[in-house]
Amino acid sequence: MICPYLCIKITSFIKMNIMSGRKKIEFILIALLYACSGGSGSGDPEPTPEPTPEPVRKEIKMLFGVQDIARATDATFEAGDKIGLYVVNYDGQQAGDLQNTGNHVNNMRFVYNSSWTPDQTIYWKDDETKADFYAYYPYSASANVSGHVFNVKADQASVDNYKASDFLLGKTPGVSPTEQAVNITLNHVFSCAQVKVEPGNGFTQAALDEAVIQVKFNHIRLAASINLATGEVEAVNEEQSIILGKNDGLYRALIVPQSISETDLLVVNVNGKDYTLKKGHTFEKNKRYTFTVKVNKTSNGINVNIGQWDDDGVDYGGVAE
Repeated sequence: MICPYLCIKITSFIKMNIMSGRKKIEFILIALLYACSGGSGSGDPEPTPEPTPEPVRKEIKMLFGVQDIARATDATFEAGDKIGLYVVNYDGQQAGDLQNTGNHVNNMRFVYNSSWTPDQTIYWKDDETKADFYAYYPYSASANVSGHVFNVKADQASVDNYKASDFLLGKTPGVSPTEQAVNITLNHVFSCAQVKVEPGNGFTQAALDEAVIQVKFNHIRLAASINLATGEVEAVNEEQSIILGKNDGLYRALIVPQSISETDLLVVNVNGKDYTLKKGHTFEKNKRYTFTVKVNKTSNGINVNIGQWDDDGVDYGGVAE
């Protein structure tokens, strides 16, 4: 802005040169008005206020563990394994309900490669809101919270098919926002059945080692409907047979929890001859059962002792012919 003293000097100049011509006066008046129009400020533009910084949100970090008997490969995850994660926020002190959509985090895929990495970085809602964490393995893009359908393999003779029959589920409730990794322990949803074949009368261990042996369970439903929120599991669809795979001297398979009425439940085939155990059995989730089978060559039969992993003191012994 031009100071008042300068304006007075310009006005005096106009009066002294009033006779120099009308056009000259008009030009000076316009210049004077323009120079004096800055008001009472300094003439500099007003500074732009600094924007309010966005609050820094905490990243959600995850650490997935597994119960010692749960994982198909001895309680460890392998490179390339994928887990699905749901995060459900609290409303005050009230826990929310897990749904297919509308959760704070919906079925986010985590991939393992020495550590767990999500497809996208996820954050806590704020610094105060607690949340429940749900995780399941293996990941599926079409997961259904209230009834996720998963099938075990009918032929689990190969290691790959045995691993592909594994399903794990875990929950960590009421977690407050933290910069530390949230830990979820996943548990086995299915049963693990192990069959140990031992020599009885007329057989030696060497003879069994050289024999061609196949073990299978009959009348087993292979499909499971799993509630990812509650952990409830139901065996569905038609009954089939499951072929067990051999590992470290044991034949094993993962079985959907279910109750089998007395029938030809277990069949051991030795060099083309079937030995059948007629029995009923209840398979419970996250339980491991061992069936010890003694093959008696002289009687063409086998003696079977069944021991539950969580020993309940009951003798499940029987004779198969």
